[in-house]
Amino acid sequence: MDWHDWGMLLLLSVLWGGAYFFAGVAVRELPPLTVVLVRVSLAALTLLPLFWFAGHSMPSTLKQWYPFIGMGVLNNVLPFGLIFAGQTQITVGLSSIINAMTPLFTVIVMASFGQERMTVNRVFGVLLGIAGVVVLQGAGGPVDATQSLGIALCLGAALSYGLAALWGRKFLGGIAPVKSATCQLICSTLVMMVVVSLVDQPWRLSMPGTGTLWALVALAVFGTALAYLVFFHILVRAGPSNVMLVTLLIPVTAMMLGSVFLGELVQLKDVLGAGIIALGLLFIDGRVVWWITSRK
Repeated sequence: MDWHDWGMLLLLSVLWGGAYFFAGVAVRELPPLTVVLVRVSLAALTLLPLFWFAGHSMPSTLKQWYPFIGMGVLNNVLPFGLIFAGQTQITVGLSSIINAMTPLFTVIVMASFGQERMTVNRVFGVLLGIAGVVVLQGAGGPVDATQSLGIALCLGAALSYGLAALWGRKFLGGIAPVKSATCQLICSTLVMMVVVSLVDQPWRLSMPGTGTLWALVALAVFGTALAYLVFFHILVRAGPSNVMLVTLLIPVTAMMLGSVFLGELVQLKDVLGAGIIALGLLFIDGRVVWWITSRK
């Protein structure tokens, strides 16, 4: 990776770390599912001009839409809903730390379906990730039911992202990134329109404040549409193992924003848990093992 790649990686961490912050602002006034609907619908509208400019066309049959429907549910509907619901119980920073478990769940899912091998360093990385979550929960202390629920919801989101990685590998190979992102967001929007109409009935909700409205726009445009473009840019230039490093940086941005603008307290266990999970990710990625063996 050159300086351009590192700069884009830092930008992506700010965009996705900011997404946790903006979602944390929005769920203070709006139900989580409504926030998901606004996020995916505005992001789809933002990407559509680029989709058409690139010369892509919409799928013409249900069979062609099928891969995007599955990806929309696993990569947007379920994880966004679970994370935003989790953020009503825990802080922005903690939700981002828990979501850093995504690569660990991805390894488990891929190995379970025979797509990748579960090596010793990957097993150790997964165990470190579990230890990190235990530290975040506060091992040996009283059980906080509210925090436990929030952590469980965000862990569910990480698992859904792992399943999305498997789905993408099986059904979306060779599809242009902009088309994949746009079509899955369209499918997510249609699904969430039905869900939100039945559950939240947004026409009955009070109009949120200006700050919340701006947070929704930023969440959709910067934290979703632009972030997708930056992510795929890095993926093409630097490869999947390097782009995964963003997972280590996102919690830093999210915790800083939550602490400065929302007054969230960053506890020692948050820092320790994040560090242990980060070390687990490095073991899964193989960088730690490579560094140790190269020093001998």
